[in-house]
Amino acid sequence: MKTFQEFELHHSLTRAISEMGFEEATPIQAQVIPLALTGRDLIGQAQTGTGKTAAFGIPLLEKVDIDNDKVQGLVLAPTRELAIQVAEELSKIGAHKRVKILPIYGGQDIGRQIRALKNRPHLIIATPGRLIDHLERHTVRLGDVETVVLDEADEMLNMGFLEEIQKILSQVPTERQTMLFSATMPAPIRKLADQFLNNPEHISVIPKVVKAPSIAQFYCEVSERQKFDALCRMIDIDGPDLAIVFGRTKRRVDELAGALQKRGYMAEGLHGDLSQNQRDQVMRKFREGQIELLVATDVAARGIDVSNVTHVYNFDIPQDPESYTHRVGRTGRAGREGTATTFVTPRETEHLHFIERISKFKIAKRQMPTFADAVNKQMQNAVEKIVDTIESNELDTYITMANELLDEHDSNRLIAAALKLLTRETNNVNIELTPEAPLRSKKPKFGGGGSQGSYQGNRRRDDFRGGKPGTGGRPGGYGSKPSGGKPSAGKRGFYDELRGKRKKEDRPFKKEKDFVNV
Repeated sequence: MKTFQEFELHHSLTRAISEMGFEEATPIQAQVIPLALTGRDLIGQAQTGTGKTAAFGIPLLEKVDIDNDKVQGLVLAPTRELAIQVAEELSKIGAHKRVKILPIYGGQDIGRQIRALKNRPHLIIATPGRLIDHLERHTVRLGDVETVVLDEADEMLNMGFLEEIQKILSQVPTERQTMLFSATMPAPIRKLADQFLNNPEHISVIPKVVKAPSIAQFYCEVSERQKFDALCRMIDIDGPDLAIVFGRTKRRVDELAGALQKRGYMAEGLHGDLSQNQRDQVMRKFREGQIELLVATDVAARGIDVSNVTHVYNFDIPQDPESYTHRVGRTGRAGREGTATTFVTPRETEHLHFIERISKFKIAKRQMPTFADAVNKQMQNAVEKIVDTIESNELDTYITMANELLDEHDSNRLIAAALKLLTRETNNVNIELTPEAPLRSKKPKFGGGGSQGSYQGNRRRDDFRGGKPGTGGRPGGYGSKPSGGKPSAGKRGFYDELRGKRKKEDRPFKKEKDFVNV
């Protein structure tokens, strides 16, 4: 695998990437970044979660001239959620280079966006509908754009954005670099590529199938508030030698590691906010068995290769099959057996089936253990330890004290006390974790089918993105086309009419935690 140092990037980007916890490039990054840095047009076929945002974002940021206050790069995304996420990630990578990045999307006050545009951003991350609106207001000029990225192009076409994409690209110089990313490659995407890309290189990264027969995979359906008790009980029952617990966010990792420590487990967290020295210390303790549980984010766990990890616990379900494969692959290494358990809330079961469908591996259901189950299993483990110690015949130092205790106490009570000391009693420690919003499954693309795991179904993806079912309404962007045959009075007139009916959609977004990281 390539490291980011090998790409010979601007030192400010390399520094930011290192601080974020990235060490080795993912397969899509290793192939896209060198090619994109040459200015070549390309098509990247990859699922969300494979690192494609950094794959196109790093070359974009590398090419930015911060002394030029024109818009130099444009990323088009199908939804406001994705636009926000892409902008956040590129802002982190470009922070030390001082690249100005602005997301513009429907659902946010347009006046605020117009004021932000006056700060002259170098890169714009936009949804097509809202960008069209700015172009018609002449609040955005694209005449100096050198690079265009069409992110999740299949979804943009599925949502009916072809006309908007054509209009936007007509205002971008023809002498430009264009990168198109899509999870699937149906005929409309190939036609789009033929129309807007110049002799593109096609890079495809298909998720690996989890085939390892040595990894037993389970899921446990529990509510969000039951997750932590379920995790503790399974750890007590499984008795892992070394285990990795995956959390979705850095906050989740910190809270989980602290909560496990309160319950008496040897646990430490690993995420991108730790310095390299701190990361090295945590990993050294984990490899040497000084801690039994490593709590980590996906990014921080990238590249971890500890051969004797016996268990993986997905406290938060992975965002996509690629991440699931990566997590599960941390156990069962070097021919050893391993166990992976994923905790799923009822609203996430459909997403679990999506992961099963792509990974082509059946994930068996596992019941949540009771507190009595966990205690009994711990007592069994304690008995085994006592018997093993007796059979070791290394007790001479302790015989005298044992005889004195037998003179003063009943033998049954002495053994019961020893078992109690060897059994972790954790149920009386109250733990409060900040709830995480559930993940939702991806919905149909072009009617379903295809090798990338699209669902079959009759409902449009728009129905699950905030538009009204059956209307084809696009959330957060102007220009949704009416389905009832309503005559159009021209593009501008239609936008004006639609704006007057969007009071509910024009409210600001709530919280960052409502969105899933790319």
